[in-house]
Amino acid sequence: MTALLEVDGTSKRFGGVVANDAISLTVPEGAIVGLIGPNGSGKTTLFNSIVGYHPIDAGSIRFRSREISALRVPQIARLGLLRTFQQTRIYGGLNCVQNLLISRSTRREPFRQLFTLQGARGRERAEELLEFVGLYEKRNLLAGDLSFGQQKLLEFAMALMSEPDMLMLDEPTAGINPTLINGLIDRLKRANAEFGITLFVIEHNMRVIMNLAEHIYCLAHGELLAEGKPADIQGDPRVIDAYLGAH
Repeated sequence: MTALLEVDGTSKRFGGVVANDAISLTVPEGAIVGLIGPNGSGKTTLFNSIVGYHPIDAGSIRFRSREISALRVPQIARLGLLRTFQQTRIYGGLNCVQNLLISRSTRREPFRQLFTLQGARGRERAEELLEFVGLYEKRNLLAGDLSFGQQKLLEFAMALMSEPDMLMLDEPTAGINPTLINGLIDRLKRANAEFGITLFVIEHNMRVIMNLAEHIYCLAHGELLAEGKPADIQGDPRVIDAYLGAH
């Protein structure tokens, strides 16, 4: 499979603390790849480095074979590489449709066109995506009035609105009612299959990541500890000891 994202020997330090130490991994185009590891293992730092929030100290990051480690966040986003966060980043004073329209403006349309005829076509797409994530009935509610789990679904729809080539999700099921998790897994798989979006997912819920990802990387103490198919990772003694906990 063609490599969409290539991380090669990437390191990041904060003062004397090594958050990422010579990490190398590949995310193939069209795949769903997982990233696991205990708290403090460097997962979120790696995500932040990939999308431009933290400049790396060593190594290389390539997206579609283009070096992006020196680019800024907006430049990387315009290439089609987006991420979501553990804590949602929504516009609480706007309704759900408006949140999606503003998201579309970041890559596809300038803000001034959101409420023109072109914006009307955008509204139709926004409503389609809200239905996709199960929020259509709440489309006119203020985003700040949604539950935390619903806000995470809204943020997912906002990312889809920008039509990314690759979406990086940081703990998408955290804070979501357990009864809704299966529905979210299904929507992630459908976004991958129907929209062709490559997914790179940090997830602490092992049941979720084992059911979702085709290939999994495990970090520990800022280093790449293991990689492989879900069944291989689940049975790897190093992963059990470092992440799952030996019993």
